Amino acid sequence: MSTVDSFGSKGTLDVGSAAYEVYRLSAVPGLERLPFSLKVLAENLLRTEDGANITAAHIRALAAWDPDAQPDTEIQFTPGRVIMQDFTGVPCVVDLATMREAVADLGGDPERINPLAPAEMVIDHSVQIDVAGRADAFERNVELEYQRNRERYQFLRWGQTAFDDFKVVPPGTGIVHQVNIEYLARGVMVRDGKAYPDTCVGTDSHTTMVNGLGVLGWGVGGIEAEAAMLGQPVSMLIPRVVGFKLTGNIPAGVTATDVVLTITQKLRQHGVVGKFVEFYGEGVAAVPLANRATIGNMSPEFGSTVAIFPIDGVTIDYLRLTGRSAEQLALVEAYAKEQGLWLDPTAPGYTEPVFSEYLELDLSTVVPSIAGPKRPQDRIELSRAKEQFQRDLPTYAPEVALATDEAERESFPASDSPAISSSATRTHSVTDSEGRQFELFHGAVAIASITSCTNTSNPSVMLAAALLAKNAVERGLQVKPWVKTSMAPGSQVVTDYYERAGLWPYLEKLGFHLVGYGCATCIGNSGPLDEQVSAAVQEHDLAVAAVLSGNRNFEGRINPDIKMNYLASPPLVIAYALAGTMDFDFESDPLGRTEDGHPVFLRDIWPTPELVQATIDASIDRTMFEADYADVFSGDERWRGLDTPEGNVFSWDPESTYVRKPPYFEGMGATPEPVTDITGARVLAKLGDSVTTDHISPAGSIKADSPAGVYLAAHGVDRRDFNSYGSRRGNHEVMIRGTFANIRLRNQLVPGVEGGFTKNLLTGEDTTIYDASAAYQAAGVPLVVLGGKEYGSGSSRDWAAKGTRLLGVRAVITESFERIHRSNLIGMGVLPLQFPEGESADSLGLDGTETFDIAGVTALNEGVTPRTVAVTATKADGTVVAFDAVVRIDTPGEADYYRNGGILQYVLRQVAGVA
Repeated sequence: MSTVDSFGSKGTLDVGSAAYEVYRLSAVPGLERLPFSLKVLAENLLRTEDGANITAAHIRALAAWDPDAQPDTEIQFTPGRVIMQDFTGVPCVVDLATMREAVADLGGDPERINPLAPAEMVIDHSVQIDVAGRADAFERNVELEYQRNRERYQFLRWGQTAFDDFKVVPPGTGIVHQVNIEYLARGVMVRDGKAYPDTCVGTDSHTTMVNGLGVLGWGVGGIEAEAAMLGQPVSMLIPRVVGFKLTGNIPAGVTATDVVLTITQKLRQHGVVGKFVEFYGEGVAAVPLANRATIGNMSPEFGSTVAIFPIDGVTIDYLRLTGRSAEQLALVEAYAKEQGLWLDPTAPGYTEPVFSEYLELDLSTVVPSIAGPKRPQDRIELSRAKEQFQRDLPTYAPEVALATDEAERESFPASDSPAISSSATRTHSVTDSEGRQFELFHGAVAIASITSCTNTSNPSVMLAAALLAKNAVERGLQVKPWVKTSMAPGSQVVTDYYERAGLWPYLEKLGFHLVGYGCATCIGNSGPLDEQVSAAVQEHDLAVAAVLSGNRNFEGRINPDIKMNYLASPPLVIAYALAGTMDFDFESDPLGRTEDGHPVFLRDIWPTPELVQATIDASIDRTMFEADYADVFSGDERWRGLDTPEGNVFSWDPESTYVRKPPYFEGMGATPEPVTDITGARVLAKLGDSVTTDHISPAGSIKADSPAGVYLAAHGVDRRDFNSYGSRRGNHEVMIRGTFANIRLRNQLVPGVEGGFTKNLLTGEDTTIYDASAAYQAAGVPLVVLGGKEYGSGSSRDWAAKGTRLLGVRAVITESFERIHRSNLIGMGVLPLQFPEGESADSLGLDGTETFDIAGVTALNEGVTPRTVAVTATKADGTVVAFDAVVRIDTPGEADYYRNGGILQYVLRQVAGVA
């Protein structure tokens, strides 16, 4: 907290019978004109001013913020709390446990490794949909979840007892972001008698969902989150802020999902990477909180750091609905109004904040949409979905070609769907494991899943889906037998209001049984397809599809058998399950027929907005939230029955295949070794554009013949117990072997091959990336990775950076980076470089077989971050390609991390008192 208070901002705020210490923004002229999000940053600086890392100059820089300038002023933001999910949270706890030992080795006190900011973990990423479409699906999936993850759950229970201010929400409760907005978020935090805005960083990029509640927070890598837990501020540049005005009203038949897909496309096209997006104007009051959260959730998909709605009356109403106390409600409202953080454009004297850029969306212009087949920003109007599918199909089924001759085109006008070759409609007979017979074909919907935090937190779309299911059942419609259906709500509250509304039977009739509370399909835990369906897909190389109500549909993410993935609203997920194919026009193609033969179209079963709202009003109230979150940290009998290790220092099991002590601090001295230039490096992988953290980070199932599968088998693990990469994130040996192992990765060093393969340039042989890395490291050869545009986009996966470093990669050279992954690479001591503006590996004539020397890095030893470094690439024939690469170490804080070999090493030396 502030030890300086240069502006005399410290004061007292009385709310009811309580008095709180606050730091008033009104003490600094100029702050009143700022957007809401920058005001929150300003308060953060006032409260943490120490005269060294955070000074009066930083506060004045915010007060003098020029909305038109490019960011150039670094500040240190100290988040109020940290929130984690279990995939990314397990490595955090592993690292903290390891740091306790390392501090002792450096002569420090292990007890100093303890969260200094409240840290909460929600176990939501581990449930897999092994069982679906039956009444016992939830119980069976939870049972399997505990069988697979018992060891890591025991470790997390140890962490909950060993570390102060660290709480765990057990499995089967809900999705981290929905639990965050429904329970964990404070609105205004109180600590040691001080009141201040609720802010957070999270180990999941969709932490931004809490922006809908007026909480400033965003996703960071696990390594940044660990540093924040240990009291280290997040280094950032004062950002540009995009003001986004919402006007009009959502038309009938249009959902919040359609709105968010439209906003995603609009903001991605505008360009908001690294910027704050803030919604403003009188129209904001008409946007329900659940819709705000849905929009905020998708911030990573359009690339902004945050997408925030200020606090207003809608915020207070939601906090009241979700069970927050009367005292908390009074504090949030009083504090927000006192600090100028309350949005009411109709209030006398209201002044609209200034923004760097301005956008506007008239909600009445939004139309039903889906997005796909591989990126969230690729929005498709539902009316054009069939046509676009036919255009996209040849990319995923090469034998399919669009008709080109006039005879095959027949008499289609230009506006009609393109004709496709007859091979596209060729069918293959399948008898599934239940004895059902049907035909499979390109474009068949193999998975239809209502899942993910984005939409399952929103009653308007969830109840619309259930009402659509009711209408479909009453008209005799059925889901096609080849569709794997599932329902994974974001919290137990969804189950409650489905039961109260009497809608569960209709969902279950269509196969949308409860399978678990967790990310499930959206994170890649869709579970296997029916064995016979999977066999047919593989044998005939069918391009089948998944439709999910999630936020991510990247290649290879959802299921290894599925090539085309589409995002859609929950009611459209059910509609596509009824249709059974992406080659479908909902306007003209009937979903089925009634008993008397009348066709049933989607418009016939789509519930009206009035019916949806009436159902919401009748089936959701405060008591549900109070009951479901009354004892949220205790868990069920399975959780309480876990044997929990004791002690403040963890006893590592050398035989464990889930939790192992990582090597980050081995041989680490009290002072960092000097930074060195990179010489004689070889290329581990040459990659193209839009390589996501899903391509880099280990994710999904572990194949038996993969390096990770071979490792587990060698350690006595049966194939059926391999589990997923995500569940084994606490074992660096597994994770190294799964880095760059995505089945859809295209490494240009091995053209025509998909997956985690490369060429060992020392021997000329094609091999796995892991085996090549091991050979290079044994020979003492440093490695680089070459990439294209938007390298590292997607989820904030810390293992995308950790695995890169442990494979021996010293530098990554790309055309551009996504924010979090670039930061994470620095946090692991990997140098992020960019090709000169307008250049790429291809334009420079680099094919990846060159030997690389990178000179000028040593300037960092003198406290100087070079703008560029000299890169020399020497080909086998002696030809040299030389260029100056831009150094993407953007702040002095990042330079400190890099000099120390990574953020954890820097923090460790700070905590041990030796830095």
